[in-house]
Amino acid sequence: MENTEMPYRRIRAAHTDDTVTVYQAYRPEIGDHAALHGRFPASWSRSRMTWIKPSFLWMMYRSGWGRKEGQERVLALDIGREGFESALRQACLSHFDRSVHPDRETWAEQVRATQVRVQWDPERDLSLRPLPYRSLQLGLTGRATRDYADHWIVRVRDVTGLAHQVHDLVRSGDREAAAALLPPERPYPLDAATAAVIGATPELSARPAPR
Repeated sequence: MENTEMPYRRIRAAHTDDTVTVYQAYRPEIGDHAALHGRFPASWSRSRMTWIKPSFLWMMYRSGWGRKEGQERVLALDIGREGFESALRQACLSHFDRSVHPDRETWAEQVRATQVRVQWDPERDLSLRPLPYRSLQLGLTGRATRDYADHWIVRVRDVTGLAHQVHDLVRSGDREAAAALLPPERPYPLDAATAAVIGATPELSARPAPR
C-alpha cells in the first residue's frame, strides 16, 4: 500500500466481476438501518450530493477511523459495476485540469451538464499521512444519487469494527497485523476513453472501450 511506484491517478478498489466496493460513513441511525436492511432509510436525502470512495484508508482519514461525530458507522457498499462505470463515463472533474479540458469554459459547461463529479485526493498510509499518488472520490447528485441508492447497491456491510481494529493495531505499533486486515484493493480496469474522461493516468494495458 505504501509503494511509491504507483500511477499518479488510479482507481484501486476491492472488486469482483460484478461489483465494486465503496465506502461511506454515517451517524448510527443511518448506518445501522443501511447495514440491517441493505438500503438507506427514507430519511437519507436523495436530493443532496453524496460522495463514494473505493479507498478504505482514505475513508479512515475522512472519518477519523469511524470516530468523528456523525461518521460513527463506516459502511462498505458493494455496488454494481455497470452503474459505477456508467457514472464514470458521465463524470466531470470537480476542478479544472488543463490536461483534461482545453479551457475553463469547456470544463464549466461539462460541470453544468453532468450529475457526477470526480476528485482525486492523496491516498493515505496506515498513519493516514498523504502518499504521492491519488485515489478516487466520486460525487453523485440528482438522478445519479437516486440510481446509486435505489438500483446499484447489492450489499451493505458495517465495517466500523474493522476500522477500530485496524486503528488499534496501528496505535499499538503492530503495522504488519494492521496491514493484513486491510481490504484487498487492486487496480480497477478502465477503458482508455473512460480513463481520459476522469483524468486517470493511462494504463499500458487498458481494456477496449465497451461497444
